[in-house]
Amino acid sequence: VMSTFHGLEMAKQALFAQQSALYTTGHNIANANTEGYSRQRVNFETTSPYPAAARNRAQIPGQMGTGVEAGSIQRIRDQYLDMQYRGENSKAGYWEAKSNELSRMENLLNEPSEAGLSSVMDQFWQALQDLSVNPENAGARSVVIQRGQAVAETFNYLSSSLESIRVDLKNQINTTVLDANSLIEQIHAINVQAGELEPHGYVANDLYDERDRLIDELSSMMNIKVDRHKSADSSRDIADGVVTIELLDDAGKSTGIKLVDGQNLDYGRLSAQYKSDDNTEFDGMDAVEGITIKDANGTKEIMEHVINSSGSLKAYMETYGYDISGDNAYPTGDFPTMLRQLDEMAFGFASAFNRIHGGIEEKNFFGGIDDPFGAAENIFVEITEGSDIHASSENGYGDIANSLANLLESPIAELDNTSIGTYYQSIIGKLGVDAQQANGMKDNTNILRAQVANQRMSVSSVSLDEEMTNLLKFQHAYNAAARMMTSTDELLDRVINNMGLVGR
Repeated sequence: VMSTFHGLEMAKQALFAQQSALYTTGHNIANANTEGYSRQRVNFETTSPYPAAARNRAQIPGQMGTGVEAGSIQRIRDQYLDMQYRGENSKAGYWEAKSNELSRMENLLNEPSEAGLSSVMDQFWQALQDLSVNPENAGARSVVIQRGQAVAETFNYLSSSLESIRVDLKNQINTTVLDANSLIEQIHAINVQAGELEPHGYVANDLYDERDRLIDELSSMMNIKVDRHKSADSSRDIADGVVTIELLDDAGKSTGIKLVDGQNLDYGRLSAQYKSDDNTEFDGMDAVEGITIKDANGTKEIMEHVINSSGSLKAYMETYGYDISGDNAYPTGDFPTMLRQLDEMAFGFASAFNRIHGGIEEKNFFGGIDDPFGAAENIFVEITEGSDIHASSENGYGDIANSLANLLESPIAELDNTSIGTYYQSIIGKLGVDAQQANGMKDNTNILRAQVANQRMSVSSVSLDEEMTNLLKFQHAYNAAARMMTSTDELLDRVINNMGLVGR
């Protein structure tokens, strides 16, 4: 037969269960604006009924309920939406970084404008046309030298400014690698904590939220896949366990590279290597030569995997420049390509100009162009006196100056037989198309990421209206359990203090 005090015990359990729900609701309300927080709920479970099946069980018509208990506190999270969000986040991270750096290049070249290279060259051609009309005019010769110096200085400025931006990009790559290492290490630390708590029956919801927030941040840098494993056989089924994070390629296929190994409680440390770090005699442009990851199993080269992935790290490497072979003067990348085209343009233009100019004692108009590599950085006007300009041949009056003025639209061998005007227009046109595509893709990926983020928030975020409703519901249940305890106390008072007094 059940104890007379069973009602008190059942009321006590109900009080504790509703109290847990009230505390959990308060925790949700307190973290309504906490980044990465997932709302939590208490899963109520009925306790084992009385009596249990046994040979000497009590002879009563059936089993009687024994109350309620707070079986578990579960956070509300959809792993499928997490996977979708991280996939979109890596794409958005890539296109945001790409768009920002291409915009910096566009702003530097500043075309079309009155201060751009095309405008400076137009002024140079105009000065040459004026010279062809008055080849003996000292003023016209002086203007040609000044306009030529302006062209050379514009080439110098563009080249040095592009290199300056590349220095910033190199720092950004290093910062991104350091940030990724910090995130990876923090995720590993939470794996260790979860592995210590879960075998004892605990469900570390707040730790899981922090880990997911760190994983979200890491996904903007690289395309990753997250797998979960039980930390121990004794862990509860609703526990998230430990995570393994693997690098994926741009198509979402596995690369076999584990950034975090949850099953073995290990993690990798990323590192970037550059040409200039180990080859000081290399006569070329600095570039990323390798990305490695070091863990308990040794060091692996993963640069090709990173380049074939997505995320901001890939974008910074593509804009700064990378060279897997390690022996190219110009590495692969947006800024190295622009520098190469400027060098080719400066070299081709100056070489063709010098061939036509000839001059007294074969004195060149432009110097610093012995080699195409670095021509835009090194070009300068070699002639300092107007009298050294070769404007007329023995057979014509101003004919050489006229040929120089027509060079703008003439095919140049060093530029694949295209004119310098057409060559520069193609450079600016391609940059405009690339930047427009990057801006468009940035907007599209941001929209898709926001859509998935909103779906995820509709599942996991805290609704204050809903929590206030829950607060009232659990408060009423708590009050009812307290009233039940009072009623049971009155029953016991009747039995203990008032029964057996008749006839005294």
